Amino acid sequence: MGFFDNIEWIKTKVKENNYYFSRHGDKERQNENLTIKEIEEALLSGKIIEFYEDTGRGDSCLIAGFTDAGKPVHVVCGKRGEQLVIITVYIPLPPKFKSPFERGNKK
Repeated sequence: MGFFDNIEWIKTKVKENNYYFSRHGDKERQNENLTIKEIEEALLSGKIIEFYEDTGRGDSCLIAGFTDAGKPVHVVCGKRGEQLVIITVYIPLPPKFKSPFERGNKK
């Protein structure tokens, strides 16, 4: 999957402040009452749990991570040029997710 084969590329972009939020991603961050710092913490502690093929906007992946306070956060991100783009963020909750790393039953 290219740049998503290794979470380290994503973590490096966060540490270098070489990323941005899509309009949708920032709106969802605010809807979930998550700070930019919490998103950074989740990305830096996270693991890639799903890959998404290019649907016209490039490949993307889902990262499950935790804030320093232990709050689970999911971040969908992609690559635009040499920057990481945060496409959307949300807090994984049942029934959609059994745990931050496992999907729930599809109904």
